[in-house]
Amino acid sequence: MTSSRSDSAIPRCAWVNLANPAYVAYHDEEWGVPCHDETRLFEMLNLEGAQAGLSWSTILNKRESYRAAFDGWDAEKIARYDAAKVAQLLADPGIVRNRLKVAATITNAQAYLRLRDEVGGLDPFLWAYVDGKPILNTRKSTSETPAKTELSDRLSKDLSKRGFKFVGSTIVYAYMQAIGMVNDHARDCHLHRKGG
Repeated sequence: MTSSRSDSAIPRCAWVNLANPAYVAYHDEEWGVPCHDETRLFEMLNLEGAQAGLSWSTILNKRESYRAAFDGWDAEKIARYDAAKVAQLLADPGIVRNRLKVAATITNAQAYLRLRDEVGGLDPFLWAYVDGKPILNTRKSTSETPAKTELSDRLSKDLSKRGFKFVGSTIVYAYMQAIGMVNDHARDCHLHRKGG
């Protein structure tokens, strides 16, 4: 893995909050790195949805609390959450206490289990969209990065059709960046050519 030092001499994407070591580590060690781990793919899909209307730093700062609250992102457990568990989650200050987002995570776990039965999981499903290879963009700066693309539109529709929630095209494009399907590190970032 790359160093997660917040050394400002290391060129990074402009969106990185250098004052937050977790943010620097996320940029340097995860964002744009191709991910094939089912648990992390499921986690990031839900965290990107939880971010809707909020800043990524809000979610990043609550990430460990999310892992604890949602049983380490065990989809089989989450799919069986009942009203008592939902009430417990909505009282948990460590996560975003939004009823729709909590319900979406449960629905997403159920949709994920169906997808896993049908095609083997998120890994084969998602990476088939890019023939197993990350898209390397060459934008000069993050200001040139679109909020969504034709590919994220298609993937969003497919996920939605399969029962996933909080998977609009903008959320899906952020997800694609987070899991390395797309490398949108700016050209002057030290991770641009490394694929994360």
